[in-house]
Amino acid sequence: MPASAAIDDETWAIGDLQGCLDSLLRLLPQLPADARLWMPGDIVNRGPRSADSLRWAMSQGERLVAVLGNHDLHLLAVAAGIRRAHRTDTLDDILGAPDRDALIDWVRTRPLAHFEDGWLMVHAGVLPQWSVARTLELAEEVRAVLSGPRWIDFLREMYGNEPAEWSDGLRGHDRLRVIVNALTRIRFCTPAGRMDFAAKEGLDAAPPGHRPWFDVPQRATAGTPIVFGHWAALGLIDRPDLLAIDTGCVWGRALTAVRLADRALRSVQCG
Repeated sequence: MPASAAIDDETWAIGDLQGCLDSLLRLLPQLPADARLWMPGDIVNRGPRSADSLRWAMSQGERLVAVLGNHDLHLLAVAAGIRRAHRTDTLDDILGAPDRDALIDWVRTRPLAHFEDGWLMVHAGVLPQWSVARTLELAEEVRAVLSGPRWIDFLREMYGNEPAEWSDGLRGHDRLRVIVNALTRIRFCTPAGRMDFAAKEGLDAAPPGHRPWFDVPQRATAGTPIVFGHWAALGLIDRPDLLAIDTGCVWGRALTAVRLADRALRSVQCG
């Protein structure tokens, strides 16, 4: 039986929201009222309603499964005073909210990967040498630190592009940084899994010797359908083992929902 056939008939994955709650509220009536919802990260930032987007997500309870994206991690770092807000950030409504602590705690207790009924969900991608089981183990290492008492200490060491490739011998903050970068930032890497973080455009922007992470030969997760966001320049990609669903809502394009069981599409124009 194909992995996708085992998924709940009404599980829908929705692309990167980034604070565009009004677009989501126009999309949801196209889905069944009891649909389960998967969101591959970046619930907040750059759109106009970051705080309300988090409140909506929290209100869904177990109906919603969300993993962390790079913008969600950036929120945590800004809230902790570790990073300054960027000019294009729209996080002030969270940072000044009366329920700020509850919003931040909800974000920092989300996982970086989710696997269910044969489907893997991450924000950006996985390194070619990681199996599904390894991906989940490594994501759990980060979740345990972020949801624990030393989460701010971790955030102080989270940023940086090095090490740019995985080694089982990595320890401490270097180890966690590679895991975070792979799951929330990767686009291109070499066949050996060395990541590039400069190229952010479409598939033809690959640096020499690099490929999109999902096209690396003999990728250990090949054959497992993976749903991800992060890479708005790709638009929608629907392959048997891949579902890219960041269709650029925050850039005025579209917010897309895909039913995992049969790849049925629903979308609304944004902007």
